[in-house]
Amino acid sequence: MGHVSPNLAIIPKFSTIFDEIHYIGSKNGPEKEQIEQLMKSYKNLFYHAIPSTKLTRKSIFKNLALPFILLKSLFQTKKLLKEINPSVVFSKGGYVSVPVTISAGKLKIPLVIHESDLSMGLANKIASKRATTICTTFPSLSKKFKNGVTTGSPISPSILNSNKIDAINKYKLNTNMKTITITGGSLGSVAINDAILKILPSISKRFNIIHLTGKGKKVNFAHPNYHQEEFSSNIGTIFKASDIIISRAGSNTIFEIATLNIPMILVPLSKKSSRGDQIENANYFKKLEIAEVVNEENLDSLEQTLDKVVKNINNYKTALVKQHFKNGLDNLIKEILKAEKR
Repeated sequence: MGHVSPNLAIIPKFSTIFDEIHYIGSKNGPEKEQIEQLMKSYKNLFYHAIPSTKLTRKSIFKNLALPFILLKSLFQTKKLLKEINPSVVFSKGGYVSVPVTISAGKLKIPLVIHESDLSMGLANKIASKRATTICTTFPSLSKKFKNGVTTGSPISPSILNSNKIDAINKYKLNTNMKTITITGGSLGSVAINDAILKILPSISKRFNIIHLTGKGKKVNFAHPNYHQEEFSSNIGTIFKASDIIISRAGSNTIFEIATLNIPMILVPLSKKSSRGDQIENANYFKKLEIAEVVNEENLDSLEQTLDKVVKNINNYKTALVKQHFKNGLDNLIKEILKAEKR
């Protein structure tokens, strides 16, 4: 959901600004279900599915069909954009966005892109050549482009305005204990789940544990202080009830957590299954002294790291307050409207 969550945050604001919002996504991706749910609330929101496939870094052979699917997508997207005739196109990146941003450039439609990570992903690198404005979460990245603007990370107000009491009541949390939340991202993480399972007999005696395992990744453990779910649609209330969060290091999630001033233990995706962007994000947050990092190959040290963060929790909180993270949603919308006027 890395490229989808910020879009979900933007749509409610867009619905009051634009006559129509057209979301171009994949046929079977997680965004389709999310947008179709939102369409019930926003009658000026429409969804268009295009052919798409993801670059597979582990296998060259699986990428052989990419050029043919891209050509098909380009043809459909260019035709679609001509029909919609948008005043501006916004892209968060991701493989589905490539034909959209290329077509927008060819049709001379103002294009705004946003990069969440410390370094730019492949889809946004392609889009950046055609972009009217390049928005970024990290200041160091925007400085690399003449048309770069640091907006921060767009976060849904529903997350920031959530009430922790909802989670406390739902899970019957012991308010005399600290609450630890574990999340491996929207799909979950087998590596994190396995590491957590090893230490659950110990940490569940000392903490409330809320564990978001990921779909189909149930953990076989039971304890009054341990609560697991595959996925939560009310992540804000869980975050608000947490004292420490163990998480992957996707930029959207960690900026949500940082904006809520919650100390983190970050377990970034390894370079075996990513371009290394989460490692960069995690190390950046560690340098700010607001998080600790446990790499996948060192997950045996997870409980030791947790004890360190618990012991020094006030130091991490002080560092978070000092950084003063803010929601970048309004800044991003301002840049989109500027590009539309141009």
